[in-house]
Amino acid sequence: MHWAEMFIHDLPYPILALEHSALVFGGLLIYLLLTRIGQQRRPPASAIAWVMGIGLFPYVGIPLFLLFGMRKFPRPVRKPRLQKANGAATEAPQWATGLLAAMDMPSACGNREIVFHEDGAASKAALLALIEGAAQRIDLCSFILAPDEVGQELVAALGRAAARGVKVRVLLDTVGGLQKSRRHIPQLRAAGITVRWFMPLLHNPLKGRSNLRNHRKMVIADGVRLWSGGRNLAVEYFVDRPGCPAWVDLSFEVRGPLAGQALALFERDWKMPGGMGQNRIVVEEAPPPAHNGRAQLVPSGPDLADDTLYDLLLTSAYQAKRRIVAVTPYFVPDEALLLAWGMACRRGVDFTLLLPQRSNHRLADLAREQALRELAHAGARVMLYPGMIHAKAVIVDEELALCGSANLDGRSLFLNFELMTAFYGSAEIDWLMTWVARHTARAKRHRPRAPSWRRDLVEGLARTVAFQL
Repeated sequence: MHWAEMFIHDLPYPILALEHSALVFGGLLIYLLLTRIGQQRRPPASAIAWVMGIGLFPYVGIPLFLLFGMRKFPRPVRKPRLQKANGAATEAPQWATGLLAAMDMPSACGNREIVFHEDGAASKAALLALIEGAAQRIDLCSFILAPDEVGQELVAALGRAAARGVKVRVLLDTVGGLQKSRRHIPQLRAAGITVRWFMPLLHNPLKGRSNLRNHRKMVIADGVRLWSGGRNLAVEYFVDRPGCPAWVDLSFEVRGPLAGQALALFERDWKMPGGMGQNRIVVEEAPPPAHNGRAQLVPSGPDLADDTLYDLLLTSAYQAKRRIVAVTPYFVPDEALLLAWGMACRRGVDFTLLLPQRSNHRLADLAREQALRELAHAGARVMLYPGMIHAKAVIVDEELALCGSANLDGRSLFLNFELMTAFYGSAEIDWLMTWVARHTARAKRHRPRAPSWRRDLVEGLARTVAFQL
């Protein structure tokens, strides 16, 4: 027997138990201090999971917390800011614009044109036209740029733009590009395109940011045209294949000041691939165009002092008077948001939730079941679509519609860098409502069933880890 093993074997049991208890205490103290000092507000399920992990498995839980546990960057205290008066802002609900102004979001603005793409082919054509039409600069941010026919077509278009003198920058998430996006890097750089990886996995791992991923999707041309939405740059989001229809998704193109807001957000993301960003998105004020397509950028993520999207959704649940419609591929809300939606149902708000019957993540499907049962018992219509829906949208009454990259789960609401856009115009809200109604007509209503104790246990375990996955 090795001498070290003999030494450990001969140690009295109380000493080993004392050392283990000290490690657990130290781990919980680290959790408490980093959470308090860094102002890391956490959903209850997330906090319970970390405490249980550190308490029961300290040798694994403590290193994991140091690597993945931080969800907000430390920032100075924000100064109060008064919302500017704007006569045209009355077309948007004050409860939404006032809340977003208090969280330092850029103001709602009128835009010349807003066009939604429900069809993948139309979305790809619009994106390629945006790239081909750029005169000075193209800025692209995506979670995935796949090495398939769609990715190669986009890379070729970016190369042609760079060849005619357009400045092209590409920002890709490190995790999203581990197996896919990296294959394009030599071709992009050979064309003179600047590429950066967002939050490299090996960059300051002890700061706990390895699990904070950039899930935002935006392509901006010349600071005046924006392509955004829920689509990653891969074939399954755009093109039907034999036996594999394209996923149901949404994207949109905007011409106007909203593109300037997106460019300011991109600039901030570009400067912080491994570090911290500013708290505010600084945008030069521009006069609204003649067309009244009012919209507002709603980013959320660890770089912002508030959980902007989560706070807006929570507020909308209490402000809604007639309807709330939500579309998402993954549905694992925290207790507070689920309770707010249930209360909205009980006071007469028509709540409709559209989900894929089976998503591409089995764990997410398991984790959603309890929330679906609670919503259905509260009176919500939970509709399951026969194919894969990857679109993300929320509609509140006739006042507000959100569309973009964020799922209704803990990772999107509390960990990821996400980008949603708030639309206030009746044309955009009506278009999204018509789109939802058409897909809801193909879905079947979810009929909740009481789970067996085994199923309940599995669902509970899935919910415990879902906030990180």
